[in-house]
Amino acid sequence: MKPPPPNSSSSILRKSRFSPYLFTLVVFIFFVSILRKDLACVFSQQLQLDLAPATSPPATEKKREKLAFEIGKLEEGCDVFSGSWVRDEVTRPLYDESDCPYIPPQLTCQKHGRPDRSYQYWRWQPHGCNLPRFNASMMLETLRGKRMMFVGDSLNRGQYVSMVCLLHSLIFDDAKSMETFGSLTVFTAKEYNMTIEFYWAPFLLESNSDNAVIHRISDRIVRRDSINKHGRHWKKVDIMIFNTYLWWITGSNMKILQGSFEDEAQDIVELPTKDAYRMAMKSMLRWVRKNMDPKKTRVFFTAMSPSHGKSIDWGGEEGGNCYNQTTLIEDPNYWGSDSKKSIMEVIGKVFNMSKFPITFLNITQLSSYRRDAHTSIYKKQWSPLTPEQLANPVSYADCIHWCMPGLQDTWNELLFTKLLYPH
Repeated sequence: MKPPPPNSSSSILRKSRFSPYLFTLVVFIFFVSILRKDLACVFSQQLQLDLAPATSPPATEKKREKLAFEIGKLEEGCDVFSGSWVRDEVTRPLYDESDCPYIPPQLTCQKHGRPDRSYQYWRWQPHGCNLPRFNASMMLETLRGKRMMFVGDSLNRGQYVSMVCLLHSLIFDDAKSMETFGSLTVFTAKEYNMTIEFYWAPFLLESNSDNAVIHRISDRIVRRDSINKHGRHWKKVDIMIFNTYLWWITGSNMKILQGSFEDEAQDIVELPTKDAYRMAMKSMLRWVRKNMDPKKTRVFFTAMSPSHGKSIDWGGEEGGNCYNQTTLIEDPNYWGSDSKKSIMEVIGKVFNMSKFPITFLNITQLSSYRRDAHTSIYKKQWSPLTPEQLANPVSYADCIHWCMPGLQDTWNELLFTKLLYPH
C-alpha cells in the first residue's frame, strides 16, 4: 500500500463529513496495513537460498538467559558459518586416525588405503573474525556431570564419534568406556561423571528403519506423531544435537503410517516429502518444548550434510562423483543438486516459529566445498565387491560419509563455539 499524499490527513479533517473518530480509524487502518506488510516479511523470511557465500540460518536464536557453561561472546557481527577454507599444516589434523580407537571402519580412510592426507589439513576461517580454537579440557569441564546426546542418522553418528575423538585422549584408559545398547551408544568418562551419547533415529519419528544395525530398507515408512517412541530415551539430556535429512530423500513422496506398525491392516498414506519432513520438524519442536528446560539445557540442529554424487554439479564430467577428488570446490556460491533447497525452506519456516531457542549449526554451505573429504572407496565394504565394481570405482564410491579426522571435526568446532560463545 502506498502512503497517502502529503497533507492528506488535514484535507480529510477539513471535510465536515469526516469526523475525528473516522480520521482516527483511517490512520489506524493505515498503520495496521503497514504492520501486516512488515510481519509478512518477517514470517516469510527463509534461508537465503540464492546462496551468497553461506546460507543464512533460521532466525531461531531466541533471547535466552546465560547458562552456566557459557563463557563469553563472539566478536560483534561474527557469522562463523560464512567464510572459507585455509590450508593449515600446523594445527591440523586435531588428532590422528590411528590414535582414536572409536572410529568405525566405514570412516577410517587411511587404514583402508587412501593414498593422500590432504583432506586433513584444512581449517575453516570465518570472514572478518576468528573461530575459537577447540579446547578439549574446557569442553570436558563444560560436560562435567552432564549428558550430551546426538540423535539422528549415520552422519550425526560421525559427528558424535568426532567429538569423542577430540576428547578421549585427555581421559585415562581405565576411566572411559563405550557401550552400545540397541539404538543407543554411550561414551562414559567416569572422572567427569559425564556421557556423550548417540541415539539412532534417522527420521526422529518411529520408522521401519529403526534397527541400528539392519536398516537398509528401500520402502521406507514413517509413523505419524510417534516421536515419543524414541524420545523417552532422550529425557534428562543437557545438550542435545539433532539431525535428520538424508533418509527423507527417497523420492517426491514419503509413506506415512497413520496407526501402529503392529496393526494387522496398516493405514498408510503418501505425503509430499517436504510436507512429511515438516511434520517431523514440528514433532521434534513439540518434544523439545515439553521436555527441555531453556534455562538449563541447550538444543542444536545440524543442517543437512551435502553429498557429492554428481561431478557435473561442479563442472566435472558427467557420470563422475567424489571419487579421486583431492581438491576443494572454489566457487563460493556452489550449491550441489543433492542438497534440497525445499528442505532448507521447511527448516527455516518451522524453526522461525519455534518458541524454544534452538541453535542451528549451518554446516551445509561450508561442507559443500569439500568434495575431497568423503570416504569414497576407502572404507570397509560390507558386501564383497563384484568384478564390475572393482573395474569402475566410481560405481561404489561413498560420497555421503566423511573421512576422520576431517570435515566433521570442524562441525564440532562450530558446536563448541556456539555452546560456549553463543552470541
